[in-house]
Amino acid sequence: MTTIDPHAAGAGVAAGAGERTGGLAATVADWVTTTDHKKIGRLFIIDSLVVLLAMAAIGAVLGFERIDASANTIDANALPQIFSMYRVVLTFGVVAPLGLGLAIAIVPLQLGARALAFPRLAASGFWAWLLGSGLVIGSIIANGGPGGGNPDMVDLFLVGHVVLLAGLVAAAGAVTTSVLTTRAPGMNMRRVPMFAWSALVGSLGLVLMLPVVVGTLVLVTVDHKYGRTTFGGNTGVGEWLGFAFTQPATFVYAVPVFGLVADTIATATRRRLAMRGVALIGIGLVGSAFLAGVAQVDAGLRRDVLDASFSDALGDFVPFAVLNLLPLVGALAVFAVVMQAVAARPRIISPFVFSFLGAAMVLVGIAANALYHVGDAQLADTVFEEGAWIAVCYGAVLAALGGVTYWGPKLWGRSIADKKVLPFALLGFFATVLATFPYFVAGFADQPGGATTFDYGGPQDLWNTLSTVGHALMVLTVIGFVALALRSFATGAHAGDDPWDGQTLEWATSSPAPANNFAEIHVIKSGAPLLDLKPAVGSASMPAQPARGDS
Repeated sequence: MTTIDPHAAGAGVAAGAGERTGGLAATVADWVTTTDHKKIGRLFIIDSLVVLLAMAAIGAVLGFERIDASANTIDANALPQIFSMYRVVLTFGVVAPLGLGLAIAIVPLQLGARALAFPRLAASGFWAWLLGSGLVIGSIIANGGPGGGNPDMVDLFLVGHVVLLAGLVAAAGAVTTSVLTTRAPGMNMRRVPMFAWSALVGSLGLVLMLPVVVGTLVLVTVDHKYGRTTFGGNTGVGEWLGFAFTQPATFVYAVPVFGLVADTIATATRRRLAMRGVALIGIGLVGSAFLAGVAQVDAGLRRDVLDASFSDALGDFVPFAVLNLLPLVGALAVFAVVMQAVAARPRIISPFVFSFLGAAMVLVGIAANALYHVGDAQLADTVFEEGAWIAVCYGAVLAALGGVTYWGPKLWGRSIADKKVLPFALLGFFATVLATFPYFVAGFADQPGGATTFDYGGPQDLWNTLSTVGHALMVLTVIGFVALALRSFATGAHAGDDPWDGQTLEWATSSPAPANNFAEIHVIKSGAPLLDLKPAVGSASMPAQPARGDS
């Protein structure tokens, strides 16, 4: 498969020239009309991080509201809308676009392509997502959204949700097409970089799953506008759409995490990734979670399932295994490959620390989801589910910060110093643990989900206080990371073309990458093309290690 060179790439060159010579107005126009995938990706990333600050703060507010479970400081009528904003916007306004932004910016470079396939589709996807996110947030603030009292704003929420999802589908379609059609000569699907592979799996899952969510939104919108008899009106919105921003559907949005951790551990070890095929399969299995979004079923095991008839038990276990256990098996497979590489004592580089800790929290969320769907655990409708969701979302965010650190030199031409950014990886991990695990404990104590007034035995104020502190620490993590990144990418040391001693094609071009990415098309002979050109570790005179299992 050879690269394609769409005409949009030429427009990117002209636009870049205008940015350098035309002042502020030309710069703004260039970014608004850009078809350069690196700029489109950065727009997704930057806007998602801004939204993340607001959502982490809302998480802290909701946690604080739960500390005193006997009374509300926030209007009880507004709480369902705040919960809905938190759930919808953190999922579709932060986690999904963060992964897509990294994929749009980096995947064409990893593939050896000079441009993204359908760059204008990706650009229009960003603006649709941004507009839709604004409509969703604004409508909820104006008393719309699930449970909202203003019918017009409820309608606006539903319409904005459709626009938002349409933007994500457009961007995901551009990424999917790029991986399938713009690979460098010699790069078959077994040689695709791990992050590019995970971007394909995750984007394809979005393309298949999100139109189902849009279809549901259309039905709910028509019912709310004209009848309000079938789907429950404003109070039924969350019930019918809840499958899209809970587990296991949320695993699809976090799939790129596993590709990132696999790529960064290979870079950290300076060795070819052993059991590469196992990692590819594992990432694919995590992506199978899209089936939950398509089927829209709650595939759980009933209580006392072992006492049920064989046909009833089998009817429970098969969908439970497909929708909840397959993603867990896939995540464990990727971690097995990563841990085998860790045994070789890799270099401690900040992108790997971020991505490893983030992927570990996503794995915790996947495992917790499987437990949540076991009837005998008696966790249904408790805050345990929210703990699993937070683990997936914050884990994906933590890994994405590692992706920004890793590929920042290729996008901005400058690096963030490892010693300065590593503390934020540890602080973000600690914040995610604190925000998540207390809800697991509270779930076993029967604290209800989506509620701020409740009563149960045990130190309920302690669990909610710890979770509130976790959300607050995540706010500090993002603020500190963004401030450090802005300073480093603006005034930090210039990065070399290959500052991490990487193995994939993005490190074969200059930093920052030029508008057309590559001066020449590379011919690929293995899954680690740059390693083919480098001496083996420990000897400058030794030839590169032979490719294994990726020919």
